[in-house]
This record gives sequence, structure tokens and C-alpha cells, in this order.
Amino acid sequence: MSPLKNDRFLKALLRQPVDRTPVWMMRQAGRYLPEYRASRGEAGDFMSLCKNPELACEVTIQPLERFPLDAAILFSDILTIPDAMGLGLYFETGEGPRFNKIIRTEADVQSLKVVNTESDLDYVLKAVSTIRSELNGRVPLIGFSGSPWTLATYMVEGGSSKDFRHVKAMMYDTPEVMHQLLDVLAKSVIDYLNAQIRAGAQAVQIFDTWGGSLSDVAYQEFSLRYMRQIVEGLTRVYDGQQIPVILFTKGGGQWLESMADTGADALGLDWTTDIGQARRRVGDKVSLQGNMDPSVLYASPATIRTEVKRILDSYGYGTGHVFNLGHGIHQFVDPERAKAFVEAVVELSPGYHG
Repeated sequence: MSPLKNDRFLKALLRQPVDRTPVWMMRQAGRYLPEYRASRGEAGDFMSLCKNPELACEVTIQPLERFPLDAAILFSDILTIPDAMGLGLYFETGEGPRFNKIIRTEADVQSLKVVNTESDLDYVLKAVSTIRSELNGRVPLIGFSGSPWTLATYMVEGGSSKDFRHVKAMMYDTPEVMHQLLDVLAKSVIDYLNAQIRAGAQAVQIFDTWGGSLSDVAYQEFSLRYMRQIVEGLTRVYDGQQIPVILFTKGGGQWLESMADTGADALGLDWTTDIGQARRRVGDKVSLQGNMDPSVLYASPATIRTEVKRILDSYGYGTGHVFNLGHGIHQFVDPERAKAFVEAVVELSPGYHG
């Protein structure tokens, strides 16, 4: 593997000095880019794009050709694990992900096996190794997975949900069944992320998209407990390099101290938490990633620049900050606004370092 030419993202995650704040965007390879839409059209549909290592590599690198980003993130989907468990993932236009098989009973849960990534998700590993080779040390590659709770919500609801009625009913009525489901998912995520690391991922992120839907007590028991299990099971040094781990719970600002105690290297913040206050709460225990409201990218470049400066001011001087959006970039954002965002971080952040 080629040596890294730009390692400021990894350094910031590990709280090492950097010349400027590194920046990347969640969903940076996606529907807002016309070249992505062309690649998806070539593949035929979303899952065909995910399962084609060459096209997955192509769309992973597309945003790097446009913007001075400091990391690439594997192009894939958080629902590859349930798909590999035999649930039959498909996407309906305008409706998002759906499953042919839904998990609702104890028997359903007991039918699930821990995923063997090497055999069940080899297309993801081929994509990781292809991307890592193609990057040729340009920037680090991020691997990722959904959190057990987030994966469970999709598996029990059968797709996206506004009220989480089926998964929360299972959680409250038959907690022992929910724990069985979350345990098999946590073991699968450990296998999945460690396989990505062996294939070439240089950092990993756990996306807990729906953790913020839980009560305080339920979050600790049904989401954070299993993310801690994953962090403890991950390969943290590979090929002589540290592999940083990022935890991101959308709507999780009230749990930062507990999240910092998991052993993760960094916490992702959504836009509802002030990053300066978050830094004061977690101290030097973890780095912070975030956290501009993605909707700011609908505003003028001048407004975007002002908001970038406000967040840099809030975080303050020194390392330990990876600039990002507070969630994924929206599909209707003009790529020129995304460019204004990334360039503002590149231009303004050196003054907070050195």
C-alpha cells in the first residue's frame, strides 16, 4: 500500500497536531453530484452500484476530483449486513430501503446467523481494496457500518419509520429477544469492520442514525452497550498503523460523556449540539467531528463561509476537530455550494493551528 500523502484526517482523530482542520462530508459520494447520477444510471440501480467494486470505487473518488477533501469514505450502504443475513434488501423510488423478509418474532431472530464478511460481503471488501489501491495514498479511506440499534430498526420495521412502533414494542415487551437481535448484529458489525480494516480501511465510523429516537435509559441499554461491544472488538492497530474509530449518534448530544467512555477515538456531532460546549464536556478524551447543519449549503457562499467560521470559533484553537456536516449532504444541494463549504474550511482553519 502506498504511504499517505495527506494524513491530517487521521492525525486530527488521534489528537495529533495538524496544519489545518481536516474536512470531509457524510454522503459526499452521492445524489447531489451529476457524475454520481450518471454512474448509478450505468449500474442500473443503487444496489447494483454498491455491488460493482469498480463503479463503487469510481463514485467514492468523484468528490475528491471536485473538492479538496481530506478523506474518502467507502461507497456502500449501512444495510448490507441485514441483506447478507437473507432479508432481501431493495430500494423503492421515493420510499427508501425495504426488505422482503421482516424480523418480528423470537423465531425470526433465532434464524439469523452472524455474518461472515469474507464470504457473505466479499463485494464490499473488493470495493475497499480497489478504492485503497486507486487512491494511491492521496487521502485515507474510511470504512463504516450501521450501529446494531439502527440496523435492528430497519430489520424490524421493514424499512424507514417515523414512529418505530414495531421495534420499540419488541424492545419494551420482549427485551430479551431484542438483546438477542442486537448481539448477533454487534458480532456481525465487528466481523464486518475488521474485514474492512484488513482490506484497506484506515479509519472506521459507526453510524447510529436512530439512537436519538430512544429514551436515556433505552439508549444506554439498547444502543450504546452494543457500540461499546463493537469498539472493544475492533482491530485498533493494523499494518503498524492506528485505526481510529468514530461513533456518530444522530440526536445523541446528551450522551457525549457516555459515548466518550466507550474507548472510541472520536465522536460525530449533529448540528443540534454546540461544538464548543461539546469540547468542554468531553475534554481531551476524544476528538470531535462535525457539525454544520447540511441545510446551510442551500444558502449563499458568503453565508456558508460565515457559518464555517462560527463553528471554527466555537471549537477553538488546536487539534482534535474534523470538520463535517451534522448529517449527510442533501441530494438537492448545488455542488458549487459544497465546494464553497470545503474551501472555506481549507482557507479559514489554518489560523486555529500552529
